[in-house]
Amino acid sequence: MDLGIDLGTTYTAVAAVDDGNHPLLPFLDTEGDSHDQLPSVTAAVDGSLVHGFEARQAMADGAPGVRSVKRLLAEPGAGPSTLVHIADMEIPLVDVWADFLRHVIDCIDVPGPHRAVLGVPTHSHTGQRLVTMDAARQAGIEVLGLVNEPSAAGLEFALRHARNLNSKRTRVIIYDLGGGTFDASLVNMAGQSPEVLDSVGLNDLGGDDFDEVLADLAASHLGQMTVARADLVEACRLAKESLRPQSRNLLVDLDTTTLRIPVSEVATACQPLIDRTIEAMAPLSSLLSSTDSDVAGIHLVGGATSLPLVPRRLRELFGRRVHRSPNPTSATAIGLAIAADADTLGIRDRLSRGFGVFRETESGRGIGFDVLIDQSTRLSGTTTITRKYRCRHNIGVFRFVEFSRTDPNGAPVGDLIPFATVVFPFDEVLQDHNAELDADHVEVHEIDNGHIIEETYTIFETGMVTATITDVDTGWSTTATMGRPTTSTAMGRA
Repeated sequence: MDLGIDLGTTYTAVAAVDDGNHPLLPFLDTEGDSHDQLPSVTAAVDGSLVHGFEARQAMADGAPGVRSVKRLLAEPGAGPSTLVHIADMEIPLVDVWADFLRHVIDCIDVPGPHRAVLGVPTHSHTGQRLVTMDAARQAGIEVLGLVNEPSAAGLEFALRHARNLNSKRTRVIIYDLGGGTFDASLVNMAGQSPEVLDSVGLNDLGGDDFDEVLADLAASHLGQMTVARADLVEACRLAKESLRPQSRNLLVDLDTTTLRIPVSEVATACQPLIDRTIEAMAPLSSLLSSTDSDVAGIHLVGGATSLPLVPRRLRELFGRRVHRSPNPTSATAIGLAIAADADTLGIRDRLSRGFGVFRETESGRGIGFDVLIDQSTRLSGTTTITRKYRCRHNIGVFRFVEFSRTDPNGAPVGDLIPFATVVFPFDEVLQDHNAELDADHVEVHEIDNGHIIEETYTIFETGMVTATITDVDTGWSTTATMGRPTTSTAMGRA
C-alpha cells in the first residue's frame, strides 16, 4: 500500500492512498482506544526498544527513554552514525528511527509491500534527509520520495480547501508550527500543480519550546512544592494540548495538586516564541500588506497551532486572512499521501537551502566562497552542475556547507551547516601514495602544468546533494554525501 508518513517531533501520523481518497490510519493505545496519531517516543524496557504508546506508558512508569528524537536530526553534522543515548545504551540514530518506523508499520496493519512519501522540515539538511531515507529502507519501506512538510500541507490545502482561492488570489502562505520546527512556504495554487515559490523557517523552535516555557511558568506557581523537571514538562504538554479557545485557565495536573494558571499569563509567556515565527515569516507575510496582493491568506498547520494563542496572535496582526486547518495535526500526512497518489496533484518544490564551498586560494593564504546552488533551485528530477578547470596547486581543500539564504550580493547568510571537508590530491604522487590527508596539516603550493579537474554536483528530487571531484588526467575521484564516509577511487590513468 502507498502511504504518506509524517514523522513528527511529538506525534507521527500516516495517511493511505485508497482509490482517490487519503484516509488517516488509526493507532491503538495500550487501552485499545483508537487515535489518529502515534506518540514519537522511544523507551528501553529490559534491554529492548519500545515505541509509541507503549513507550510513553513505560516512561511514565520510570523507564528510560527519549522524546523528540527528530530534533537530534536537525543538529549540524547529524547523520546515520549519530548516537542516541538511552540509559546505558548507545544506538545509532538511523537504527532508532528505523525501529520506530517498523513499529509504525506494525501498528497500522495494512497489507504490503509498503511504499511511502515521507515528510521532512523545509530546511532540513542533507544528513537529516539521508537518515530519514535510510531508516525507511531499513524498515522495509520503499521510499517514493521526500517532500518538505509545508509543501505537503499545500497539497492538502489545494485538494480540500481550494474554495478559499479565487482568480485574483491564487497564492497561500503555509504556516507550519510543529513539535520541533517552524516552516513557512509561499505556494502558488494556480495551474495544474501547486508550486512552492519561497520558504523560510526555524529549526530550533516548535511545540517543545512552548512546553519548556510553560514549565517555567508552572514552576513559579508551585510555591514550596518540588516536582521533577521532566514530570513538570510532560504535565504542561498535556495541559497545553487540552487548552481550548474558550479556556480561561491552563490546568496543569500534577500528582499532588492541579495548578490553575490564567490564560493571560500563558499568553504573555508564549508570545515571544510566536513572535519569533512571525519575524521569520516576514519575507512572505509582507506580501499581504498590499491592497492588490494575490495572497489569499495564511493557512495554519502543525500540532503547535492547536494552541489557541497562536492563531489569536496571528489574527491580531493579519486579521481574517488567517485560517487554521480543520486537521492541523494531520494535514501534512494527508498531503504526503496525495503526493504518493499518482492520480492526484503533484507539487513543484524548491531546494529551500543553498549549497556552497569554501576553497583555499593563493597557496593556502586566502579563502574564497562559491555559491554552487542557491535556495531557489527547483526540485524536478535530477539536476547536475559541472565545473572543469586546470588546477594550480598540489592539493585542493574543499569545505562544503549548506546555508539558509543568500543576501542581494549572493553571499550566504543565516545558519551555515558543515556538509563535508574534502582534501583532494591534485598531485599524482600523492594519489598513488593513497594516504589520508588532514585538512589542517597539508602543505599547499603552486604547481606548473596542473591536471584537469572536474567537479560534479548532483541534486536529487529528494533534496539530497552529492559532490564528486575527479582528476580527469588520472581518473582519481572522490565523492562526498552528507552522513556517509567520503569515498575515493583510483581508476587508473585516462
